[in-house]
Parts: sequence; C-alpha cells; structure tokens
Amino acid sequence: MEIFGSAFDDSVFEDSRNKVSVALSSYDAKLCEPKWFCGDVAAQEELEQQKILKFRADLSFRQREYEKAMQDYISCLALVPKGNVTIRRDILESQARCYCHLGQQEASLEITDTLRKEATNTGHLTSTLNLLLTIHQRFGNLCEEISALQELISLHPYNPWYWQRLAQGYLSRLLSLSASPETTSCCRGDGPGPAENGRCHLGLHRDHRIHESQEQQDEVWLKATMSFVRTRLLVRLLRIQQSSFVLQRTERAQREADEALQRLGAEETTLCLVSKVMSEDLSPERMREDSQDGESLAGLRAPDVDERWFKKLKQAAVLLKDNRIRGALNTQAPDPD
Repeated sequence: MEIFGSAFDDSVFEDSRNKVSVALSSYDAKLCEPKWFCGDVAAQEELEQQKILKFRADLSFRQREYEKAMQDYISCLALVPKGNVTIRRDILESQARCYCHLGQQEASLEITDTLRKEATNTGHLTSTLNLLLTIHQRFGNLCEEISALQELISLHPYNPWYWQRLAQGYLSRLLSLSASPETTSCCRGDGPGPAENGRCHLGLHRDHRIHESQEQQDEVWLKATMSFVRTRLLVRLLRIQQSSFVLQRTERAQREADEALQRLGAEETTLCLVSKVMSEDLSPERMREDSQDGESLAGLRAPDVDERWFKKLKQAAVLLKDNRIRGALNTQAPDPD
C-alpha cells in the first residue's frame, strides 16, 4: 500500500549522466536598507507602490498607529487588480482590524461581511470567521462570539483550541445568566419590585420567568460540559505527538479543562456519557473523512454543533439521573446562542 505523500517521480532515480545540466544565469540580490519602504512612493512603478504602501501600513499597524495604517491600506487597495484575490483579501482584513482597534464596530463588520460573501473555499471562510470572532470578542458580543466559534468548529471539528474557546464562552454565558438581577432575586426569594407589581399578578409571570431562566441555565451548563469534555479528549490526542514548549500548552489546556469540569460539578455518570458521545468520531478514518481544508464551499458539508453533537447527546441522556442534565433535556426555551 502506498503511503500518502511518499510517491516519487521516476526521474529522481535516473542515472546522473542522462540528465542535462543547465547553466544558471547570474543573480544579483537586491539589498534593502531598514524601513526602505518608508520613502517616497510617487516615483515607483505601480507594483512597487503596492509593496511600499502595504509594508508601510503593516508597520504602522504594528506601531498601533491605526489611522495612519488605514490610509495606506486604502491607497494600496486602489492599486490592487480585482483578480488578485489573495492580496485584496489580506488588505481588506487589515482594514477591518484597523476599524476594530479604532472602535468602529459597524465598519469592521461591513468589511467582514464582504469577505464572507466573496469567500470561495474553506481557507477563506476560516480566516473570515476568525476575524469575526476577534471583532465580537473585542466589543463584548458574547452570543455572537459563540456563534462564530460554532461555525469554526463545523469547519474544523478536531481543533481543540476552538473547542476550548467555545467552552469558555459557554462558561461565561452561564455565569452571566446566574448573576443576572432577575435570576439572583429569584434564587434569594426576594419579592417583586414596584415596577413588577403591575405586571406579575399573584407572581405567576415571575414564576414562569424563573422556570425559563433555570431551563436556559441548564442547557448552557450542558453545552459547557460537552465542550470542555471534547477539549479534553482532543488535547489528549495531541499530547501523543508533542514535546517541549508545545506540549506545555497542551498540558495547560488539559488542566484548565479538568478544573472547569470540576467547577461545573457534573456527576461521574454524566461525564462518562458525554465522553462516550463526544469521542464517537475520534477515529483516524473518520478524521480523514471529515478533513475539509482548502475545499470549495460549493460542496461543503458542515453540520452545526447542535445538530452533530448536542442533539445526539440529548438523545443518549434520556435515562440519565443527573438532575441538571435532565433539566437541559426538558427545556423548551430557545437556544441562547
């Protein structure tokens, strides 16, 4: 059986005397001074102008001079042919990041939307979703951040770092739900405030909100547990192939997942069931089959996280006696994500 990537062209093994030697032309390397691109652009050729403007903008961005960088990115984009997709996407993403740092959320999201519409393969879509994730994270849009991570996981189901960030997002969501004024007052048994008296007759509306809030918390709790378990499983697979400082990051991720699961307080039977469901596709054959790196978006098969894992987990957990997971199974509230 031929091992993938091990095939050689027959010409590699031909006798050396049968090969025709070709004389190489002389080559003089171009010598560039430090920050050579900070000079005058007007006298240069158009291609050279693109390079100078791009390098200059990148330097300004690194130095956190975002307005200056934006001007050079705009000038550079005007010189890039429409057919040069790679450079065009690079500059547009850089502009979106400048807007993000300048606090202009709408402008950065508008560019991200353009990049998404023009994406033709999974590489384009992945970089766009990572940009979208950065924007939502910077502006504190937790639900949108979770949504972007779910899409990234649909494309890359075996990436432990996306799963880790999704788990942390669900944990933050759970903490915010637990700490919300309405939930907190309900847990303490405080009576309704003056504004509530006119809306909640005999406390029926308030009791309904308590019930919905608890169901929502239970569902987010189960999704956080599911995501941390998946992170732990994938990280364990990585550890086998790693060493040195790379291994240190992986070990730290596993410790953090273990600590988070302990904080979430899932019963052992729950963790065993979740581990079983979340490891069903962790076989070499399935992982190769699901690999979609660089594929066209036309024939993309990417079921969402809820469809592929959460619904399956709910089906498998019907007979589980963990009260918290049973609450998540019975919920009729809309998905908080």
